[in-house]
Amino acid sequence: MPLSGWLVAGLSTLGMVTFIPALQLTSVANVAILIAMQPFAAAAIAWLWLREQARPGTLLASLVALAGVAITVSGAGGITDYRGIGLACVMVLAISLMTVVIRRHRGTPMIAAAALSNFLGSAISVPFGQDIGAVGGADLGVLALFGACQVGLGLTLFTVGSRLLPSAQASLIATLETPLMPFWVWLAFAEVPSLRAMIGGALVMGAVVADIALSQRAQLAQPAER
Repeated sequence: MPLSGWLVAGLSTLGMVTFIPALQLTSVANVAILIAMQPFAAAAIAWLWLREQARPGTLLASLVALAGVAITVSGAGGITDYRGIGLACVMVLAISLMTVVIRRHRGTPMIAAAALSNFLGSAISVPFGQDIGAVGGADLGVLALFGACQVGLGLTLFTVGSRLLPSAQASLIATLETPLMPFWVWLAFAEVPSLRAMIGGALVMGAVVADIALSQRAQLAQPAER
């Protein structure tokens, strides 16, 4: 496998092994809001590395989203909360960089890279699984379902699809996770996001939706101009 494949696998692994601890240390809403920053982080990396020009609307949306993240982080409840937010930031940077690498090296065998990432993530996680013997049959089924669908299938589809889309657009599609994550957790466990998280999340999601709308309008206007 070429070097780009190993790089994709490494970045994907970093994103996976920081995601779960982030959820344990801070609220699901905080993690979801930071995940929504991926398109803007990917756009910044693509500009620095690939010289992909970002639209003025994307730049403005990035500033609004950053303001939303600042409001969310300001509501952190202590050092544990900040650690979770820090891990979530590492995850976002890793996945954003992975998205740009995939865009830059479209010929890389991405399915092999995704499979390698899953094996690497498992190897890194084994030393932290001292209590794995206490997991019952039902819990093992839940873990297997999580690994196969949430991590394995989801990551593979995202990895393959990212080759066909611009870096920012691929990450924008992934932001559908932002409103769904807190919703499912609220539905199942009654975890209510803080007021600052809701305000910050509204700003971030508003920026993402506005950027998508402006991007589509610009794409529709190009054929008309020709």
